[in-house]
Amino acid sequence: MNISIIGAGSWGTALSLVVAEKGHNVRMWAREPEIVKNITEHHKNGVYLPDILIPENVTAWSDLATALKDADIVVFATPSHTIRNMAGEAKPLLKGTERIVTVAKGIEMDTFLTMSQVLSEVLSGVTSDDFIGVLSGPSHAEEVSRHMPTTVVASSNSKQTALVIQKAFMTPHFRVYVNRDIIGVEVSGAVKNIMAIAAGIGDGADLGDNAKAALITRGLAEMRRLGIRLGASQETFAGLTGVGDLIVTCTSRHSRNRSVGFRIGQGEKLKEIISSMNMVAEGVKTTKSVYTWSQSMNVNMPITEKVYQVLFEDLAPKEAVYQLMTRDPKEEIIF
Repeated sequence: MNISIIGAGSWGTALSLVVAEKGHNVRMWAREPEIVKNITEHHKNGVYLPDILIPENVTAWSDLATALKDADIVVFATPSHTIRNMAGEAKPLLKGTERIVTVAKGIEMDTFLTMSQVLSEVLSGVTSDDFIGVLSGPSHAEEVSRHMPTTVVASSNSKQTALVIQKAFMTPHFRVYVNRDIIGVEVSGAVKNIMAIAAGIGDGADLGDNAKAALITRGLAEMRRLGIRLGASQETFAGLTGVGDLIVTCTSRHSRNRSVGFRIGQGEKLKEIISSMNMVAEGVKTTKSVYTWSQSMNVNMPITEKVYQVLFEDLAPKEAVYQLMTRDPKEEIIF
């Protein structure tokens, strides 16, 4: 197959290795000319995965039309807040027969659309909704690129599209399951980043393991609550894209969202942290969009609310914890 990957960050690059290993022809598009040059001349992405050798059946291009030429599958691997613009640029270059896959984890701020819904809206008239899918799960690029065992989920409104994605990406090191609940897959993939920021804040403020266990458990309840409100299946949140991705993002040293939270817990300001990072922590923007939506729709998401107040209203982390711990007594409600 011919697979085009839009975005040559760490995750786009790691996925290029996965599909190249299966013998597919891979074209990556990168905005940065130095990345294209480095991949073309040295088969390395010195910016994002500098120690990994990229196979010869992966090529890099700065021209989007060339990168998308003859593609069977097009993967959108740019940050979630850029998906709408990238889809708009790609639209006139698509034939309409390509399977479109998003691997970005986020919810759009103004529309509260998931990434597959953004693609559906932008590519309407060219691409059928049945040709749009998602690849998500507990999968840090640093480990995938080193062939460490990883298990993810392919999802789509069309079972056939999900199966095409599964077949294209599945290797002995990268196992792909199919889950038809695309809303649940995307909501859990986005909201777990908020919880990872919260977990990082707890670690940075040295709040202990008990607090982290509570945070992960109650964070899962918030993810479920939001997902069910949007029509997701509750079972999805007990799976790889729910509790699986939540655990790894809240605990891993590779997690950018946890890292942002950790530095805040240590006393740094969000503006300083973001300006020092060369990769995007999706949870920052997702916190704003989910908090705004939950307030307008009266959905109870207390952890999300406190993360929002810490990030954007300068609430002290320990005060946020105190406010969470001293809420009115209640029964444990999972949903």
